[in-house]
Amino acid sequence: MARLRVHNFTVTLDGYATGTNQRADAPFGDGVDGLHAWMFATRFGHEMRGLDGGSEGFDQERARAGDDNVGATIMGRNMFGPVRGPWPDHSWTGWWGDTPPYRHDVFVLTHHPRPSFAMDGGTTFHFVPDGPETALRLAFEAADGKDVRVGGGPGTVRQYLRAGLIDELNLVITPLLAGAGERLFDDLGAGLGAYECVELVTSETVTHARIVRR
Repeated sequence: MARLRVHNFTVTLDGYATGTNQRADAPFGDGVDGLHAWMFATRFGHEMRGLDGGSEGFDQERARAGDDNVGATIMGRNMFGPVRGPWPDHSWTGWWGDTPPYRHDVFVLTHHPRPSFAMDGGTTFHFVPDGPETALRLAFEAADGKDVRVGGGPGTVRQYLRAGLIDELNLVITPLLAGAGERLFDDLGAGLGAYECVELVTSETVTHARIVRR
């Protein structure tokens, strides 16, 4: 049965998934430099950037697992880019250059509609103004029997956690302190009671937690 998953979602030791003042030259904002250094150091991270080499081991295994059997991705407007409000034009096409790493349909939650567009490598971005439930339905249809991944950001993951819809959350805790930004687990209340941590493994660089719905 197809599942809704979150993978390689990285937070600081004090719980922040993003910093402050996100902008075009700082996708995750200020105060979180090195947040994803663990992933970039792996062979998977090198391949994403068109590089040779990279480390093996448990971090590599977990980084690679985030792509296994995923047929579509959902993300929030902030994960897609720093543009806020109505689209001034359609020049912004994401942080990832001409060939995004997704290679499938990506559904972006937004209050401001925009036409779908295709990128090199098989990624097509769709913009969904009708809420997370509609995005979820469209993503499962596009995934055609494969799993759907919620990419982020933290607010988007929280929406699906609060609704108890995420089947598996693979969290990475990196030993950084941000002090400000947006936390993953804020304002979830009793919604977290539907989940339990079933695995906690520390590599040489970070701690990996696998959290599943009870």
